[in-house]
Amino acid sequence: MQQYLELLDKILTRGEQHDDRTGVGTLSLFGEQIRFDLREGFPLLTTKKLPLRWIAEELFWFLRGSTNEHELEQSGVNIWQEWATEEQCAKFGRQAGDLGPVYGYLWRNFGGEYPCRQYGRVGGLDQISRLMTDLQKNPNSRRHIVSGWDPNSCDRVALPPCHTLWQVKVHPNQYMSLHLYARSIDSFLGLPFNIASYALLLTLIARATKRYEPKDLVISFGDVHIYKNHISQVREQLTRTPKPLPELTVSLWEEAEESFWTPLSRLLTFKYENLKLSNYDPYPTIKAEVAV
Repeated sequence: MQQYLELLDKILTRGEQHDDRTGVGTLSLFGEQIRFDLREGFPLLTTKKLPLRWIAEELFWFLRGSTNEHELEQSGVNIWQEWATEEQCAKFGRQAGDLGPVYGYLWRNFGGEYPCRQYGRVGGLDQISRLMTDLQKNPNSRRHIVSGWDPNSCDRVALPPCHTLWQVKVHPNQYMSLHLYARSIDSFLGLPFNIASYALLLTLIARATKRYEPKDLVISFGDVHIYKNHISQVREQLTRTPKPLPELTVSLWEEAEESFWTPLSRLLTFKYENLKLSNYDPYPTIKAEVAV
């Protein structure tokens, strides 16, 4: 994870001072990129402890097409709480917990009806279903893209998607890579979660196809920033030497059950219990306030 620490240091030393919508202020850079080879280990930050279960449950929540924070909270994860309050939701005429057309809607019902009668798939495009079908039928395509940015809905939510587009690449040697574009990233609190989340997403997609192994995770940034109230925490983290990356294994289904599964159904059936993280020995967590 040295590349992540180098990015933090670059923002700290070269970042421009910016005002922002939260009123906290940032140091920011534009147009940076980092990459991770998942064959070298799972990129879960070791210079502070991260909760893999929270990261996984949020990803499963996206994949289900849900946009209700209460459902995520039922799994013990409260990372969307600040944007799901009665006050925040009332600005858009919604009940507390209803986040509006965010990731789950965009991934599973892009351009469709909102609110949905049942998660997703009411008049819109199920991008995850299309992706999994296309990976199976036309792996050489350069159109394995999922968009998380809809100009028609981005002003109807308190926090429009920060990670806005991702593309899957199938290599000739049975490896698979993923490239994420993020328009705006909180590099201290948000980015470590995003790295692990998209590494997990790539791993699960590869496993669900039964054909491929995960290779490169590439993340390109629009505005990547450090909030000014995180600077001391960033400096503390930069004093820590990264430890060896952990290993992530994903359990698969019995061969006897294979006739009942498609790549999409496999992907949507994954649970945290299917994941096993080994040799994770991080430094203690470093707390910081999220800027809302």
